[in-house]
Amino acid sequence: KDTVTMVDFGAPFCAPCKAMAPFLEKLEKEYKGRAAIVVLDVGKAPDVCERYGITELPTQIFYNKEGKEILRHTGFMKEETIVKQLKKMGVK
Repeated sequence: KDTVTMVDFGAPFCAPCKAMAPFLEKLEKEYKGRAAIVVLDVGKAPDVCERYGITELPTQIFYNKEGKEILRHTGFMKEETIVKQLKKMGVK
């Protein structure tokens, strides 16, 4: 809450998740203090899939500052696309 957040739901066995990992780590550092980039390993929290309606990996969910879901995407998401969405949500 009070921060734009992107949550990536993934798992170590997921090829697209592995491909996204390096740039998600980079974005997490780049946007620290401006937006939260959260990577969740669903294998470590199996109840998360049910709670958030995750049926495919990876799934990215973007939340606005009020905690409202703004965008949900399944599958590989390019770094540029994530950055574009964050900017669209007002992150500088």
